[in-house]
Amino acid sequence: MKVAAIGFCCTDVYENLNRHYSTGNGIDCIVNLAKRGIKTSAVTTVGKDIFGQEMLDLCSKYGIDSSHIQINEGDTSVFYMTLKNGTDRYHIKNVPGVMENYSPTTEDIAFTKTHEYIHTDMFGHVLHLLPEFRQAGCKIILDFSLNKNFNELAPVLKNTDFGFFSFEEYNDNIEEFLKKAHSFGPQIVTATFGTDGSMSYDGKKFYKQGIYPAEVVNTVGAGDSFISGYIYGLIQGWDIPACLDCGARTSAEIVSKFDPY
Repeated sequence: MKVAAIGFCCTDVYENLNRHYSTGNGIDCIVNLAKRGIKTSAVTTVGKDIFGQEMLDLCSKYGIDSSHIQINEGDTSVFYMTLKNGTDRYHIKNVPGVMENYSPTTEDIAFTKTHEYIHTDMFGHVLHLLPEFRQAGCKIILDFSLNKNFNELAPVLKNTDFGFFSFEEYNDNIEEFLKKAHSFGPQIVTATFGTDGSMSYDGKKFYKQGIYPAEVVNTVGAGDSFISGYIYGLIQGWDIPACLDCGARTSAEIVSKFDPY
């Protein structure tokens, strides 16, 4: 099985801490999958700067295929970050760089189609390609993050197999939200809600999972690592409770370190 992350990537920079790392929803996910021995690829763009080289170095370190990372004139996308309460991420500003005008080439698209699973999000400029990827037999993993607007979600959900949503905490409306999200077509929809755990819905039943205790260093990567654990379980043929458990364990491991993988 092979998993491609296509679309958004960036470098998170904490100027007040003099630290940074290569990241992105899909990048974090496939690094954590690569650590488990899954074959992965990154399909995105970086600039001809030190951050672009560091992204390529990250892929090399974990054996991720970077042959379809475009290296374009300009700077790699950067998110300037800080930590609230010492551990919780807070976005200060984004400088889009080469990501702003990213478009995968015909060769990038053909390469992505050779993967059984494709991970992307709402910001990577590739949502129009989802029907084409699914027609090629690929399973689509969509990280919807905090987006809850069904006017935007509906056309994407109908081309999604496994959808993931983030909530700050559990509330009584989440089950109805997942029912509605599932009605547009995904096989499974899943929500994470911080310290309250996570929940999946497959159209028939809700499955709930608690968290594993961890000493939190940085919450960045919690959701992406959860998805990686969950998808690893799917690849192994595990049932939904086992996938949720693997996601929760992986997330607990990642939040206990600064970098998101």
